[in-house]
Parts: sequence; structure tokens; C-alpha cells
Amino acid sequence: MELLIGLLSGAVGGTAAGKLISKIDQGTLVNAIAGIVGGGLGSQVLGALGAGGLAGGGMDIAGIIGQVASGGVGGGVVLAVVSVIRKALGK
Repeated sequence: MELLIGLLSGAVGGTAAGKLISKIDQGTLVNAIAGIVGGGLGSQVLGALGAGGLAGGGMDIAGIIGQVASGGVGGGVVLAVVSVIRKALGK
């Protein structure tokens, strides 16, 4: 369940980051896919590092908030990396 929350919030985070920062916008589909990947990675990495903290998981409110935050941030970060790679390959 925690991974699902991270994936969904990553999709939202990637899409939102693309719309807010036009320089990294890759289109809705790529934004969402990059966000899903980043959300999954972000929630897993921060969950492993922050066991017992906000990103440590669990189905209490702090755990859910941590999963949403780490998934959203991870989605935005992976979208930014994808944008840089695509721009570098396009030159």
C-alpha cells in the first residue's frame, strides 16, 4: 500500500512539476511516467533511510504524509533528470 501511495503521488508530483516549471515540461504522459518512476524510487529510498520517521512508512497519518511527500519530490526530481538528458541528447 505504501508503494502505491508513492507511485500515485509521484505521478502527481511529476505532472505538477512539469506544469509549474515549463523548462522541464516533457508533455503530460512523459511527466506522469517520470513521476511514477521517481515516486517509487523516492518513497523506497526515503522509507529505507527514515525508518520510524515521516518517510518511514506505516499506515498512520505521519507515514502517509511522508509517502506522499517523498513520492511527489521523487517524481519532480526524476522529471528534471529526464529533461536534462533529453535536452543533452537533442543537441
